[in-house]
Amino acid sequence: MEFIDYYSVLGVARSATADEIDRAYRKLARQFHPDVSKAKNAEEKFKQVGEAYEVLKDSAKRAQYDQYGAAWKDAQEHGAPPPGFDGFRAGRGRAGPGAGDFSAEFGAGGDFSDFFQQLFGMGGGLRGGAADSPFGGSTRGGRQTRRSQGRVATAGFDQEARINLSLEDAAHGGRREVTIREPETGATRKLALQVPRGVRAGQRIRLAGQGSAGHGGAPGHLYLQVDIAPHPLFRLEGADLHTVLPVAPWTATLGGTALLCTLDGNVKVKVPAGTSSGRRIRLAGRGFPNGHGAGDLYAEIRVHVPENLTPEERELFEKLATASAFVPPSQHA
Repeated sequence: MEFIDYYSVLGVARSATADEIDRAYRKLARQFHPDVSKAKNAEEKFKQVGEAYEVLKDSAKRAQYDQYGAAWKDAQEHGAPPPGFDGFRAGRGRAGPGAGDFSAEFGAGGDFSDFFQQLFGMGGGLRGGAADSPFGGSTRGGRQTRRSQGRVATAGFDQEARINLSLEDAAHGGRREVTIREPETGATRKLALQVPRGVRAGQRIRLAGQGSAGHGGAPGHLYLQVDIAPHPLFRLEGADLHTVLPVAPWTATLGGTALLCTLDGNVKVKVPAGTSSGRRIRLAGRGFPNGHGAGDLYAEIRVHVPENLTPEERELFEKLATASAFVPPSQHA
């Protein structure tokens, strides 16, 4: 029974946390993925990495593996091995406190198969003939046969990509079709997805089963990180939107209505008489969705004057300039 040090396969310490194991697996799975790697042994490495991850990511399997080493599956399926074996541990080659080195105990070329032969007196050893394992089943079938044929099922790994949404699409959500560039190969593919209403820049959308394809196992997931494109009219701060409302000088002076653009279309707003540039109008609940409603829309008024006057307009402005005693506050002495 061949012993594979799964910790060495993933390049992590035996005390590695679940997050460390997960990160190591993702890195190696990308490195040796047969669709990406050009190495001759990439597929075998990929399968071995997947096999190690399947064991070490599961706390129960990991505990069995740490205690029984290569025999962990037999212990899991048929119960703990007979007395005298349970003290042996994998990885460091120790047999409990005060025990000698495992390889020295059974010879430099020895393995668990030799150990079983000595412990149970089986003729021919586990590597010869069709001797039965003390834990049930033939050693020439089951796991060893699957391994010799290279049929270790591995799940696909998760992938990440970025999508760029307009402010309107992010605010309203709904079904969208996006083009995704594969991070490993650079190839593109189109995907339909449901964009959540009010999604923010930096948030991720999960597409189940759209990640890397597995080898006999379930595919991974695709995580799309959201970017929101700059908008020509709006600036987003939290859930509030900020924009500019241009008004004519007579509207600002006399008061009236102006047309304001929102994410849901144009609306008419009141401009109070005597309004100067810089004054803000607030529209409650007309900002960006925040899960419980929406933020507010703030429109900063900017007074625009005509650049090209008709003769009549010029005459009227000249009359106003003569008749008015108004002086802007910044020009007071």
